[in-house]
Amino acid sequence: MTQPASATHDLAARLEQNSCGDPVGVYSICSANRFVLEAGILQALRDDCVLLIESTSNQVNQFGGYTGQTPAQFVASVKEIAAAMNISAERIVFGGDHLGPHVWRKEGALSACEKAGDLVRACVLAGYTKIHLDASMRLAGDPGDPTQPLGEEIVSSRAAEMCRIAEDAHAELPPGSPAPLYVIGTEVPIPGGELLHSAEPKPSRPADVACTIEAAQQAFKTRGLETAWKRVIAVVVQPGVEFSGEKVFPYTPENGRALSRFAEENWHGVYEAHSTDYQTPQALRTMVSDHFAILKVGPALTFTFREAVFALAAMEEEWLGDRGGITLSRIRESLEEAMLENPEHWKDYYRGDDSQLRFARKYSLSDRCRYYWPQPKVEAALRRLLANLTLHPVPLSLLSQYLPNQYTALCDGVISNQPTGLIHSKILEVINQYAQACGMRNRSQ
Repeated sequence: MTQPASATHDLAARLEQNSCGDPVGVYSICSANRFVLEAGILQALRDDCVLLIESTSNQVNQFGGYTGQTPAQFVASVKEIAAAMNISAERIVFGGDHLGPHVWRKEGALSACEKAGDLVRACVLAGYTKIHLDASMRLAGDPGDPTQPLGEEIVSSRAAEMCRIAEDAHAELPPGSPAPLYVIGTEVPIPGGELLHSAEPKPSRPADVACTIEAAQQAFKTRGLETAWKRVIAVVVQPGVEFSGEKVFPYTPENGRALSRFAEENWHGVYEAHSTDYQTPQALRTMVSDHFAILKVGPALTFTFREAVFALAAMEEEWLGDRGGITLSRIRESLEEAMLENPEHWKDYYRGDDSQLRFARKYSLSDRCRYYWPQPKVEAALRRLLANLTLHPVPLSLLSQYLPNQYTALCDGVISNQPTGLIHSKILEVINQYAQACGMRNRSQ
């Protein structure tokens, strides 16, 4: 399975434009949620632009990850979604986020790094062409103070070894397959995580970024990977943006000024910014102008999906609750029951008494409920909700009450009164902010 060269080339070209001073970029959708992916595909079609979809090492890996999908299966599932929408998947670039030994960090270096290499190989062979090499996490038996960051030399050496494996895997693909583009470095939060506490994140220091780049370049050179180094398109840094369950730390030009200047004077690539969820449209535009040209977003999209589903559930109850012969979905109750039955994905992230935990499970910005939508009982409830409101479309008055923007879009003839379309429209409100911030042409406006 190979990726059309045009999509990968277009991504690299947009980042090169940013590096040269043009305030354009790309956003990266980090989600396996089908509705989010469908909305992303619709946005890319409207903008006639590249779509970057990424999976993390704990979300998708050679053992299935928490989604139960290998890299090849993830690529196939996204392409299946695109095909079902009668849309070509040629505009999609697949990326691997935080690819490295994070999932196996409790194991020794030999075992963990071997599995990390197998993951990188699987991603490249599956058609991933954007590879984030992240070996920053400590492994069992690593030297030094376990409370301190792992030494840059060790991190870079392990990342470069993963790059070598990726290059070898690419050599096995059919001639003409686009070569992988690489991202190095890391930020503060763990892959797929967010802040547990409300401490404002400190922006990366240019001196530290320089150290990361220098160590990585040397590690690549030692392994004869000079050609691959030319395809390192970005370095991950902390621009001072983050979010916790209740708070968003906004981007400010003051936080990004030194990093922006460093990129212009000392770096051939751009920055990749993680955890940009819930930033304002203006903040996103400013970040792109300051060379944070790859904007990662995930929880904000599933948070918006959850908002749409809850709005539909409220309308279902109001509209159909007193009718005989109709079984309501109980989607909210099903989601809560699933989270209580298996608290693995939220118990280490939420704090408080029973009332506070109950609220957080539904409404936290961390959106840990995103892990539970694939649960069979929750999926069944969602299918019933969609079926009920497809058979019995909600009245305009209810739509105005619970989804006012979608009410307006329906009245304007932009969308139809179907639950799936209403969900897509709600998610597109967020994705469109990223598309505009990245300077992507939007024919829908």
